[in-house]
Amino acid sequence: MNLPNRLTTIRLFFVPLLVVVYLIPYEQFNIVVPTYELLSTHLTIIDIISFLLFFLASITDYLDGYLARKNNQVTTFGKFMDPIADKLIVNTALLLLVSSNAISIIVPIIMIGRDTIVDAIRMVSVTKNKVLAASYLGKAKTMLQMIAISVLLLNNVIFDYFNIPMGSILIVIATIVSVISGVDYFIKNKDYILESM
Repeated sequence: MNLPNRLTTIRLFFVPLLVVVYLIPYEQFNIVVPTYELLSTHLTIIDIISFLLFFLASITDYLDGYLARKNNQVTTFGKFMDPIADKLIVNTALLLLVSSNAISIIVPIIMIGRDTIVDAIRMVSVTKNKVLAASYLGKAKTMLQMIAISVLLLNNVIFDYFNIPMGSILIVIATIVSVISGVDYFIKNKDYILESM
């Protein structure tokens, strides 16, 4: 297994690790979770570890693609697993944030719905021997998601001091871009999708 594929596989392992760290009922096990204050924002060690796990997973997302292209190590495994690993870590983090009431359930519903539609469009395009490259809007959506989730996992640290709900603002922007990129995919490929109607 080459390095890019190893990084993709590592990202998959971050998913259950993030869930366990975030959801363990520490109080029920009489575990005292240290809390820190930074510019009027309370951060627990769990917040910090969750952020680090997500941040490291996000870094591997960039690195595996970059290294695969640079070293000509693009593989079928990588093409298959990379988008799955991306969606798993992002959607898992979104659902964890819903569980702690940091965001509305509407956000992951829209984003997961968009991803499902885009994946279906890609499957149709493959049957027509057309490969859909990731669009700039799709890349912007992923970048915004990862930044927004990072800010939210850190309880809007720094921005709270200035009364700016930056995490909420970014996640709304990411949701809007997600919808726009989904519509963009559909419009660009509507001829393949609607040809048998």
